[in-house]
Order: sequence, then C-alpha cells, then structure tokens
Amino acid sequence: MLDFGQKMNLANQNTDNIHMKLDLTKLPIAKGASFDSHIDEHNARCLANTRVELRRQIAEWAEDRNGKPIFWLKGVAGTGKSTIARSVAQSFAGQHQLAASFFFKRGEGERGNAIRFFTTIVADLIARVPGLISGIRKALDADPGISERVLKDQFEKLILHPLSAGSLTSFNALDECEQEEDIRVILQLLARTKDIKPVSLRILVTSRPELPIRLGFKQMSDGTYQDLILHEVPKRTIEHDIRLFIEHELRQIREQRSLSQNWPKRDQIQALVELAVPLFIFAVTACRYIADRRDNPTKHLEIILQYRSTTHVSQLDRTYLPILSQLFNDEDEAYKQRRTNEFQDIVGSIVVLESPLSILSLAHLLQISKEDIKCRLDSLHSVLSIPDSEDLPVRLLHLSFRDFLIDAQKKGKSPFWVDERETHKRLASKCLELLSSPEGLQQDMCRLLNPGTLRNEIDKRTIAICLSPELQYACCYWAHHLERSGCHVYEESSIYLFLQRYFLYWLEAMSLIREAYKCIHIINRLQTLTG
Repeated sequence: MLDFGQKMNLANQNTDNIHMKLDLTKLPIAKGASFDSHIDEHNARCLANTRVELRRQIAEWAEDRNGKPIFWLKGVAGTGKSTIARSVAQSFAGQHQLAASFFFKRGEGERGNAIRFFTTIVADLIARVPGLISGIRKALDADPGISERVLKDQFEKLILHPLSAGSLTSFNALDECEQEEDIRVILQLLARTKDIKPVSLRILVTSRPELPIRLGFKQMSDGTYQDLILHEVPKRTIEHDIRLFIEHELRQIREQRSLSQNWPKRDQIQALVELAVPLFIFAVTACRYIADRRDNPTKHLEIILQYRSTTHVSQLDRTYLPILSQLFNDEDEAYKQRRTNEFQDIVGSIVVLESPLSILSLAHLLQISKEDIKCRLDSLHSVLSIPDSEDLPVRLLHLSFRDFLIDAQKKGKSPFWVDERETHKRLASKCLELLSSPEGLQQDMCRLLNPGTLRNEIDKRTIAICLSPELQYACCYWAHHLERSGCHVYEESSIYLFLQRYFLYWLEAMSLIREAYKCIHIINRLQTLTG
C-alpha cells in the first residue's frame, strides 16, 4: 500500500501527467487478476460481523508506519484466505488506499504463473496512482521489451525505481503460482520494498504454508514480515463466523424457495456447523449444493448430514462426496462405468486445463458432443462455475476440488480419482489432433494473401474468427500437457512428425495471438523431452 497523502500529492503535482500518453500494449497483463475483476465478481466477501478481529489486525498493521512491510496470511486449503484478501482489498480500495492487487489462480492461464505478475501490478498502479505514469513511461521508453525481461529487471525498472521517486498491495494465493522458482524470486524482490523511501508500502500476501513459500519467507531479513496462521485462529471464533455464514445462506434459501419458517431445524444447523469447522469452503460448497434449484433443498441437506457419522473420511471428502456420489445412483455397472469414463474425460480435463474453456470449446477439443458435456456438468453447479452461455468458460469454484480429485491416495479406491498424468497425455493428444486437422494450423491462418501484412494491421475480430478459442488453447498448451504427461519426443513419433509439418504454421499462429514470446521457452522444454 502507498501512503495516500503522498499519493494524492503525486497525482496533483502536474495535471498533465494524468493525461500523459502511455502505450499500455507494452504492459501485457494477466486478465482477471485484480481483486475486482468481472471474472471473480460473484466470489464471496466476508459477511458483516465475521473475521472482525483478523481484519482489525490487518488494518492496524497497514496503518502502522513503523511496522513490518509484509503481512503473510497463511492457512490450509479452504480456510477462507481468498475471501479475506478480497474483502481487505475492497475495504482499502474504498478508502483510496489500495495501490494494486494480484490474485493468482492455477488453471487460469497467466494468473497461474508469474509471467505477467509485475506488469499487471504496474497497470494497476497506473490506474490508481496516475502520478507514477511519468516514471513508468521512462522505463518503457528506455526498454520497450521490459515485459519479457527476468522478474528482477521488471521489478526494479517498473516498480522499485518509479516508487522511489503508500497504500496496500494485495497478492493472493501465491501458492497457485506454478513455478516454485518464481515464487522464491517474487518473495526475494518483495522483501526489497522495505527500502523504498519516502513512501510507506504495505504488502499483504496470502498462501498455503507450502515449502517453497516457507523457505522464501525464511530467507527474508528480520523485521521484513509478520505472519498469521489462519487455521490456528481460536476454534470458537471460526465456529462463530461459519455459523453466521451458514445461517445467512440458509435464510436466503428459505425465502427464495418459500420454505417453512422452522426450516432447517436448529440441530441441523448445528450439525452443519460442526461438519464445516474449520473449513469455510465446506460451508460455502454445502450451502451452494443445498441452494441448487435443480433439486429439493431438504433432500440435499439430508445428503450432506449423512456424513456426520463417517469418521474415516477427510474434510475434503465430506465437502465433495455428497455432491459426486449422486452421479451414480441407481445405475447398473455398465452404465456406471460409462459415466465414470465420461467424468474422467470431461471433469478430469476441466480440472487439469491450463486455462478454462467453454462448453463449445471443450466439445471441439475433446471431440465430445456439447449435449453430453452439458448433461455431465448439470449436477456439478455447486463445484463448477457453469455459465448459461455455451461460449463462456467453465471454471473451478475452488482449487480444493482439484486437490480432492487428483489426490494420489484415492487411486484405485474412488471412481472420481483423476489420473493427472494420463489426463495430460490425453489433452496433449487432443491438442495435436486439433492442430493437425483441416480446421487447424495452415499457411496464412487469417487468409490475408499479403505475406508482408503486419500483425498490428490485422483486425482482432479476424484473428478470433480464424483461430477459435480451442485452437488458441491448443497452440499455447500442447507442449505443456506433453511435458506433464511424462512422454518423450523421438524420431518418427507423432510429435516429431507434427513439428516437421506444422512448425512454421504454429509460429505464425502464436504470433497472431500475441503469444510468440512463449515459443523459445516451449522449444527449450521440448528439447528436454527428446531421447
């Protein structure tokens, strides 16, 4: 966060600076990473009178000019880190004290890595602190390719130097950044913000307490950060907040569905609270499942409460098994096996995708009818965000659903277990099939006829028509899925033959969709798979 007295002075120093032209195309960003992005518009914020002490603690830390610059809020999956971070960011934005935010999210393209981390932060800074435009423009003019430089150079030239010339900056779910080395570098660079003068920058970081992040914080000097372990907040406090949330949600369901005033019973609410503590994600998912208009809320509540007596299952099992177990009710073995295979093909692909795809794009990529996909997803609205429109992306509502499905301990025990490596292998194959098809890669993808046409001269709508979302996905991620599958590239393999025939067409397509900068990295990764 920046000191906003100073920030307003910066903004008012020269009104011309506010209107100074800045070529934002030099600042490619990770779409949807800001706390207030449309993509996450319906994600929860803290209810009134919940997380009160925790939010007060964060506010006091942020306002303490002599305090430590970084606050690390850590907690296991499902304890509410993202909701807290989003609520804190919203609160500080309302007070004009938020400089920037970045919400990592695995499986959401560039939100799942650090490639666009600092450039996205800078774009946020420019929007909220116009006085910084001059310094950032100088950095871009001096090095137009700064967005492709190593993270250290991006940080120093785009953030450290312009700011040295506060407010809260919020980085959520750092553990969802896929490259462990990038996590370490980001933490090393953020630690340097304590030396920025004269501004008072405060950085809120949330994550799971995973090893790369713990090591990154451990390497920081004393006085750089303070931390709070979310799952060690007193149980009474967590239970109070979860109860308020559940009562609020069930009250809305009762009113919307015109249920009797004594629904649900007090002992049912208490049982639901006991099942949920300490995982807010259980409460959120359970209430979403009960609210599903496709079925009777009383029936769904009873299904969830059946798991009270199952002491041998984990809390994630209690969260997701009531929903998934309904997929195979009253079916013969042959039909059940078919449904299991469809679940693996469709839901397994969704949780492993590197960037979300729509039902239409999934149908074309997986070669499964859109009707079958819609049927298989129809009962999963409480764990997946499934838009009414067939051409909008299907998204995970929470990463813990992916954790539940790919848990290696479920191998051979659960029909819902997703073999991550096999799914990557299947997706790599589907990507290559699509790229090699008549609708796939070809010379002059946009049928321009003039080989000298500059990319910037090509209308974006033309590119969108000629390169469908699933084709763009296949271009960007076929090698990623191949690498994650553990397969190798050798002479006469289908991959080798694909590269022989389509390599130049692939480069052209990557350039058209402004992803050419990834090609060298992809080629280097492919070289490690040869042999």
